[in-house]
Amino acid sequence: MDATILIQREPPRQPGVIRLLELSNAYAASLYPAESNHMLPLEELETPEVSFFVARAGDTVLGCASLVRQEDGTAEIKRMFVDESARGLRLGKRLLDRLEEEGRRLGVSVLRLETGIYQPEAIGLYRRNGFAEIPAFGSYRPDPLSLFMEKRLDAGA
Repeated sequence: MDATILIQREPPRQPGVIRLLELSNAYAASLYPAESNHMLPLEELETPEVSFFVARAGDTVLGCASLVRQEDGTAEIKRMFVDESARGLRLGKRLLDRLEEEGRRLGVSVLRLETGIYQPEAIGLYRRNGFAEIPAFGSYRPDPLSLFMEKRLDAGA
């Protein structure tokens, strides 16, 4: 992977992104029962409160992530996924950094997320980047297969 990787805000409804979202759905379905999967559907990723980012090398979509703004000044990270072909490029870290930058730009005070307990790489990434475990938030209910985390953003950073 020698092409420059760019992470930009893009619409989710495009073939390479839809393919990646389908891979993400299949991966989550292989790990968790349907009631423990909390994926936002494509239509909800297109709403005004969502900032959707795509990582690509040229025309190839390698990863995606979104930030969903909430009315209380927080935002939730959703649909963060990196294609298997791009693993090891620290793309997850770069996407997370981009989401934090967007959160600060929007004046978000706290980033929150839900992830599954069978995803140690994701959990490790979040912990290394300052996320701490919290109880279930928003419309989530406690689930032994879910881990809920948050990070407070420093507006001056």
